[in-house]
Amino acid sequence: MIGNSKIFKSMLRIAYKAAPTSSTVLITGQTGTGKELVAEAIHKASKRPGHFVPINCGAIPGELLESELFGHKKGSFTNAFAEKVGRFELADQGTVFLDEIGEMEPRLQVKILRFLQDKKVEKVGDKKLKNIDVRVIAATNKDLVAEVKSGRFRKDLFYRLNVIPISVPPLKDRDNDISLLTKRFLKKYQNGRLLRVSQDVRNILKNHDWPGNVRELENLIERMCILSEGPEILPEDLPVEISRDFRKPQESQDSISLEGMQNLNLHEYVHKIERLLMREALDRTSGNKHKAARILGINRTTFIEKLKARRVTWN
Repeated sequence: MIGNSKIFKSMLRIAYKAAPTSSTVLITGQTGTGKELVAEAIHKASKRPGHFVPINCGAIPGELLESELFGHKKGSFTNAFAEKVGRFELADQGTVFLDEIGEMEPRLQVKILRFLQDKKVEKVGDKKLKNIDVRVIAATNKDLVAEVKSGRFRKDLFYRLNVIPISVPPLKDRDNDISLLTKRFLKKYQNGRLLRVSQDVRNILKNHDWPGNVRELENLIERMCILSEGPEILPEDLPVEISRDFRKPQESQDSISLEGMQNLNLHEYVHKIERLLMREALDRTSGNKHKAARILGINRTTFIEKLKARRVTWN
């Protein structure tokens, strides 16, 4: 896990504080932010002797998910030709990672709740209960509070899972980490080539919104390492959906020249420079006021107030 940004380090501190405990952890975050990596890091730091066993609750149909989680007895249902050991039993003394738990149907939510209360599993078709020492880490990209209010997710299970909540930040909020991750993925995929990333491309990557987060960045660098022909990755090598918002710095309609100014008024001159810089910042960020304010080193509220006061617009 790579990152130097303040928000990322804050998340990691919570994760490593939680690691040596047996408390249940609920990891939230957008798709592609690395929730499973966080869960794995918690497991490794916990020193639990058992395995880390992940399962995607949204990828397996509900009628099969129960068998995957808890196992089944031979003949317990059609095509149950042999006894099956479930993921919870496989993870004994280790960690079960329930990814996309927000997709789990209510019937199985009850069974997960029961396990968290009793630490016992019951195979499909078997009435015997078996004690299992398993730590549960769950993850979702959904707003489970909203899911609880809508009745799609059990409130009691939510509180059982949400003992230690961890929110994985989106990549767009980790500006300082984009260059670190780019270097890491470049090293991983360049296959002996000495590829480098041009400054223009670095600016594009820094200002991109990254809806697919870290996974999107990794996929992009892998693609560029395969398709780029020169020693340097240039803007024209990037996919259209990423490079189309890139603009070469253009001369603004404002000018910092003194020509045309009847009076050498310092305030008027400063205002012209501010308009120039604010419009340039908006150009570089494709109109994103939050990022533009960050480039200029001021907070977003101050930036918006200055835009209104100087009558600066961006189209």
